Amino acid sequence: MKTIASFDVNHDKLEKGMYISRIDGDVVTYDIRMKKPNMGDYLGTGEAHSFEHLFATLARNSALADSVIYVGPMGCRTGFYFLVRDTMSHAQAIDLVRECFAQIAVWDGEIPGATRVQCGNYLDQDLPGARAVAADMCEVLKNWTEEKLNYEK
Repeated sequence: MKTIASFDVNHDKLEKGMYISRIDGDVVTYDIRMKKPNMGDYLGTGEAHSFEHLFATLARNSALADSVIYVGPMGCRTGFYFLVRDTMSHAQAIDLVRECFAQIAVWDGEIPGATRVQCGNYLDQDLPGARAVAADMCEVLKNWTEEKLNYEK
């Protein structure tokens, strides 16, 4: 069986940041790594869940909403995948992620879509945790450039 591209990345060398995971036709998949892999510190389910609701809502309500395909957590709980159409440049993707994360870091309202009718696990939320992760990632991505989007070999 063929190994998928994300399993070919050396996770021992992977640091927090934003990377191009793959490009399939007009779809770019970004790996937004929020925790260093295999170090025992992972996203909690509540904070990842709250983060997902906020990130997806903010990205899909941005000026670049038509290029956003998907926002979702990684099963290993070390980050998120962000899929966009190639109508969004890499620089725009970095800027959009920074803007969304800055908003999440100070979010003080209700979590969008976090009601029983709207969500299949609406009680598993951790807004303070999501804000803390976002604030940390704002620092990580503060000086991120297109040149840093490639995985270290």
